[in-house]
Amino acid sequence: MKNSLKQKAQQLLTRDGLFTAAQHLVPQQKISEVAGRLAASQNPIVKKAFVSTFAKAYGITLEEYARQNLADFKSFNDFFTRELAEEARPIDSTEQGIVSPADGMISQIGYIEQGQILQAKGRDYAVSHLLADTNNQDGNYYEGGSFATVYLAPSNYHRVHMPFDGTLVETRYVPGTLFSVNNVTAQNVPDLFARNERLVCIFETEYGRAAVVLVGAMIVAGIETVATGKIDRTDSIQTLEHNLSLKKGDELGRFYLGSTAIVVMPKSAGVEWSQDMEHGSVVQMGQLLGVANQA
Repeated sequence: MKNSLKQKAQQLLTRDGLFTAAQHLVPQQKISEVAGRLAASQNPIVKKAFVSTFAKAYGITLEEYARQNLADFKSFNDFFTRELAEEARPIDSTEQGIVSPADGMISQIGYIEQGQILQAKGRDYAVSHLLADTNNQDGNYYEGGSFATVYLAPSNYHRVHMPFDGTLVETRYVPGTLFSVNNVTAQNVPDLFARNERLVCIFETEYGRAAVVLVGAMIVAGIETVATGKIDRTDSIQTLEHNLSLKKGDELGRFYLGSTAIVVMPKSAGVEWSQDMEHGSVVQMGQLLGVANQA
């Protein structure tokens, strides 16, 4: 017992441990609310300071984007959710291909076993918890299915697109914590993606029922989709029904400050992920992740 406590203390005293522990102590929601108000400000002084400082800090250039001048953006939010230039991200045309929903890095990719999704080495979480399914119907439905988790860094393009053709039939806003979602936190916070604030998007597809989950994080000032608009934070789950058909590559939503998008596919899709897609792989929206109906 003493050795276990000693090991835990030593872990907390590491740089990664201190970073994770600090997130338990700070007022996550309040920080995100304040950041949201500043990010939405159209005050020219505030906007210029935030946009120019952020662009310089993360080495952001605008060659791939529709607007080529930092002064063209109305607010930091407008800059952060900047739209790409036409043809900047060609959508892979492989038949029955599943494409990346966003620019970013593969956090984890693989298959759902015993109702669990891999979060990080040695850490799993329940797909039913991720999807806020209290009856575990989704947990049973997605058993043997597949998933891909894409982490969006601050410098990335921050709109989320469709990884497949589908009809959006339901969204579930799930309130929760706002831990950072980078690799350090994923390795140290249990059930990270199933406890953070998120928006679950459920689709009917040719492969069965599939999902794309937009996960919030520290300083994320909001999540928006083409069906819901910007989501209002509440203390309870919000469930809405939809009937919106979207094509692979169509815009689904966007993050106001960075986060993670998780694609969840049923076993009936028979997805085989590409061999070069693994933890740490850098991807762009529209890039082929794998092919369905390979079972």
